[in-house]
Amino acid sequence: MRGNIAQLMQQAQKMQENMQRVQQEIAALEVTGSAGGGMVSVTLTGAKECRKVRIDPSVLSDPEMTEDLVAAAFNDASNKIDEESKTRMAGATAGMPLPPGMKLPF
Repeated sequence: MRGNIAQLMQQAQKMQENMQRVQQEIAALEVTGSAGGGMVSVTLTGAKECRKVRIDPSVLSDPEMTEDLVAAAFNDASNKIDEESKTRMAGATAGMPLPPGMKLPF
């Protein structure tokens, strides 16, 4: 019984170390989302900090459309980060599903 508990504790510690490593990798990611066929692009870090916004000058004549495209590009990048985080965290937790409602720390 003691051996099982010790082994379980070692597995939990290893999983925690893997999760910390993956969290650091995710934070260092840079992902670009785009909208309007690439007319607007937004680059975010894994921590969802905006690094760069590129807007094709041809869309600037319509401010409302520009706003919509920037929002769509941001959401595209954010969704890509979420997917990449989910994929990497699944690997770090060895496929162990998180309990319903439990959120990752980012």
